[in-house]
Amino acid sequence: MLLKRDAEHYFQKAAKYDLLASYYKYTNPDLHIQYYSKHLRNLQKAVQGVRTGPAPSRVRIIHASPDSPNVDIYVNGMRTMRDVTYKHVSDYLSLPPGRYQIDIYPAGTMVSTVISRKVNVAAGKFYTLAAIGPAKNLRLMPIEDHLFVPSSETKVRFAHFSPDAPSVDLAVKNGDVIFSKAEFRNVTDYVGLTPMTMDLEVRLAGSSTVVLSLPNVRLNPNTAYTILVLGSSKGRPELEAIIVSP
Repeated sequence: MLLKRDAEHYFQKAAKYDLLASYYKYTNPDLHIQYYSKHLRNLQKAVQGVRTGPAPSRVRIIHASPDSPNVDIYVNGMRTMRDVTYKHVSDYLSLPPGRYQIDIYPAGTMVSTVISRKVNVAAGKFYTLAAIGPAKNLRLMPIEDHLFVPSSETKVRFAHFSPDAPSVDLAVKNGDVIFSKAEFRNVTDYVGLTPMTMDLEVRLAGSSTVVLSLPNVRLNPNTAYTILVLGSSKGRPELEAIIVSP
């Protein structure tokens, strides 16, 4: 059986190769495949025969700041994503549990960070790190993702990431409110639903005034969804919703 320190060593190598695979995913497919294969081999070595060792954490990043430029993202000094655009949602990265330094710079520069903070991630858990707010007051918001869904069910939560939009409700079109009085930076708990396709709408809180329509939202079984409202109430860029799964 592997010793604990051996498992940690392989988890660290697996995380490094996962970051490199993500970095080269679109710019060099051959290197992406090479590093991802190394990631899988080291991950297999880490978990083989080690049932008490820590499971890796999974972390993804969303660029949700409507007036911020494209950015490069560094994890513990290593550039893991480059030229990340507004509304981009990354894949989950595999990281050993622990404390990480996250630095975000305007794309192509390392003169001054737009975000710099430490983030703790726990073994076996999933996280979304959302870069939110106006460019002059950008912040990184860690959110824990709970992806387990009871068999044949679906679940949904709602995130209000429009920095200048007022408090809003998410509701069924011409129907009941699902999430009420969500303010900027609010992320609701999940609500379990029957899988279906439905028309939704975002309303000014406590009113029937619709500010955003979401037609034909398909909620599949065994899947967790996050509905994010992004953009500006002033229309630059326009208010819109993206649906992230898981």
